[in-house]
Amino acid sequence: MKKLQTLPIQIFVLVTTGFILGCSEFVIVGILNDIAQNLHTSVASVGYLVTIFALVYAVSTPIIATMIGQYNLYYSMAALMIVFIGGNVLSAVAVNFSWLALSRVITALVSGVIVSLAMTFANYISSVDKRPRVIAGIYSGFSIASVLGVPIGTWISIHWRWQAAFMIIAVVSVLTLGLMLLALPNNIVPPHSKMKQQLQIFTDRRILIGMLLPLFNLASIYPLYTYLRPILSGPLKFSANAITIILFLYGITSIISNQVSGWLAERDGLTYMPKIYGALLVVLLLLPVLLKWRWLSLGIILLIGIAMYLVSSPIAIFYLDIASQDYPQSILLASSINSIFSNFGIAVGSATGSFLVGHVGLLSVGPSGALYAVIAIIIVILINNFNKATR
Repeated sequence: MKKLQTLPIQIFVLVTTGFILGCSEFVIVGILNDIAQNLHTSVASVGYLVTIFALVYAVSTPIIATMIGQYNLYYSMAALMIVFIGGNVLSAVAVNFSWLALSRVITALVSGVIVSLAMTFANYISSVDKRPRVIAGIYSGFSIASVLGVPIGTWISIHWRWQAAFMIIAVVSVLTLGLMLLALPNNIVPPHSKMKQQLQIFTDRRILIGMLLPLFNLASIYPLYTYLRPILSGPLKFSANAITIILFLYGITSIISNQVSGWLAERDGLTYMPKIYGALLVVLLLLPVLLKWRWLSLGIILLIGIAMYLVSSPIAIFYLDIASQDYPQSILLASSINSIFSNFGIAVGSATGSFLVGHVGLLSVGPSGALYAVIAIIIVILINNFNKATR
């Protein structure tokens, strides 16, 4: 057993955890039509499952993280993984839309907390110099899920049934849980504290300002990302086959983004973000004009994909450092902040894009994200000032 408790194997377990969580969250995007047809409901109704999942994920994560924040991380992870597996099994055997919706709620309830636990394990098992890469690896698991998990799930749905995609996720989750039980340390217990003490981290103005950064980061990009396919097929006039390849390439950019994010985190990455957001702001504002040139626009869209997750590792370490130094009782809660507010950012960005496309037109999605990029610049400048003041 001790042979498995090495850092490379532990990192592999945590990255695999991120991968299966990403597959479970994203796979439904590729099988919407099959679910709608099989359950005799509309595609729009099935689409609401994505919204429901994100909202339940964002709301439940801090509540459950606070409730279990004082207990043994190993057993908490095992218990939540069992619930996660059960949720996917319920999805695999769903016979109607209500059953499927309930199973997605159950899965969403624990998904965010499992991410938080994975981040907390990374904080404990990694040295300071290796921690940014481990955290970036966990986020990369989600990116790999969007690149590989979604198309594989779609292929499974087409050639078998959509239920099989969820069953395979459940099986891989069982295998991951088994390796997790063998590889992760079982003696990590955060300092004992009451819920009120854990919530003290939210009285820190650094956290109150910092938690808005992942929100406005994704809110700036998701108006474009949500309507990426209509833009590719509309103004840019790419064929259906070309769009499939481009969406795959965009998924690759998200993996690159997470890896570069880890590199930035090793180099005080938040100090780079004002310039990055400044460049993003300019590109988003000019996008309606740039769409006149197909290949230039494609290159810029892929660069936006690389920018998408650059802040993830630096801001996650920002939260963890504050918790480790000043609020050790809130370490698990601190690990959940990025995923919570990223989901809120997805909701804000996609809703903004939907509203403006309906009332203004498709070309408005770039400039609408620019406003959120401005707010992100202001927030990251404030965070960097906080960091300078404490050195």
